[in-house]
Amino acid sequence: MLDTEQTVAAIATPAGTGGIGVVRISGPDALTVADRVFRHKNGKKPSQTPGYTALYGHVYDGDQPLDEVICLVFRGPASFTGEDTAEFSCHGGSYLLSRVLRACLKAGAKPAGPGEFTRRAFLNGKLDLVQAEAVAALIGARGDGAAKAALENREGRLSRTLQAEAEKLTEVAGALAASVDFPEEDLAELSPAEIRERLAAQAERLSRLAETFDQGKALTEGVSTAIIGRPNAGKSTLMNLLSGSNRSIVTEIAGTTRDVVEQTVRLGDALLNLADTAGLRRTADPVERLGVDAAKDRAATAGLILAVFDGSRPFSEEDEEVCRIARGTHAIAIVNKADLPASFDRSVLEGRFDRIVSLSAKEERGLEELQEAVAQTLSLHQLEGGEGIVFSARQYGALVGGVEVLREAVAALDCGVTLDAVSILCEEALNVLLELTGKRASAAIVEEVFRNFCVGK
Repeated sequence: MLDTEQTVAAIATPAGTGGIGVVRISGPDALTVADRVFRHKNGKKPSQTPGYTALYGHVYDGDQPLDEVICLVFRGPASFTGEDTAEFSCHGGSYLLSRVLRACLKAGAKPAGPGEFTRRAFLNGKLDLVQAEAVAALIGARGDGAAKAALENREGRLSRTLQAEAEKLTEVAGALAASVDFPEEDLAELSPAEIRERLAAQAERLSRLAETFDQGKALTEGVSTAIIGRPNAGKSTLMNLLSGSNRSIVTEIAGTTRDVVEQTVRLGDALLNLADTAGLRRTADPVERLGVDAAKDRAATAGLILAVFDGSRPFSEEDEEVCRIARGTHAIAIVNKADLPASFDRSVLEGRFDRIVSLSAKEERGLEELQEAVAQTLSLHQLEGGEGIVFSARQYGALVGGVEVLREAVAALDCGVTLDAVSILCEEALNVLLELTGKRASAAIVEEVFRNFCVGK
């Protein structure tokens, strides 16, 4: 269990050499520790300095000067952690930073654990669990879309949505409690029919919110994406175009790709974990056949399929097999080789794929159309101005569980179950929402949220 009575310190910038590195101290004695290691040329002490003030001086280990630094002073509760905080901006060498940290520990601070500063912010009411998870997502963002979505959650967009849903459910739970506790008084403001309507509507809203988890993964973790097609359709050329390097061998010889070639790429706001697979065809070559089987296996588990067709050749039985494999999955048909005379009838693809695009992977034409098709297929445009994005498996699991409970309550009302049983289900769903933001979260849940944070944040 976190002891917030202790003062902690850690290096708050990544390991390695840089222009500036930061050592952070937070806790009840943070400014006292800073006094012991920091010396200002005019004798000013951090503990005597107003918050949001910068001091120039040197950090000492005893009588030994270590580095010239800027000391930033933040006073609780107007700080990130809600506690008194001091930060030393040092020269960004690993050795110097470790020496400054060691001096702070010798002066009375304890080493901070992973995510401890953010956890203190949560415990001091500076942010909730959803916002804390957004901090981790913001640090790990690998593109504009991920960074923007994480920042919106950090600033409370998803938290406000969950709070509004909790308030709606609290109102229903209150009406149920009044009906159960005082049936003869007729105190309930909502009829059973109105309660059912509200619970059903809330289940639908939370279900839509849970569905943003797929988009969140597309922005942060990447979507498993299989590139499939018959031999020589241009799959490897497309792979090389998207990855910006010669990841796959490209030749005129059919069956060159025997194994699955993988690369993570960013296409617009989407992060795609690409797999270039063997050409789909019947073959007597046992090695190539293994590659074809691997391609089918990868396509079966992919979250997105890029089905490549040779626009310079007529639709074939092999192309029909590609369509069959792509069925039932988010899939985009890519009619490749737009630089050659067209012999492919695009109409055979209509109704079979989410989107159909034309491009020339060889001449690098049509990439913007593919980028837009991926964004549309993964519903990334729907995230603009929404109610927040579900990033973590914890959030997704809780929302799915809450939806199940709400639908169970609706079914109970339909079956004529007593209102006290429905009231219990309502309370269970409400606990899910409050657990999500941390208002009723157990110590184990809090521990799990901060387990994978880096030290120093």
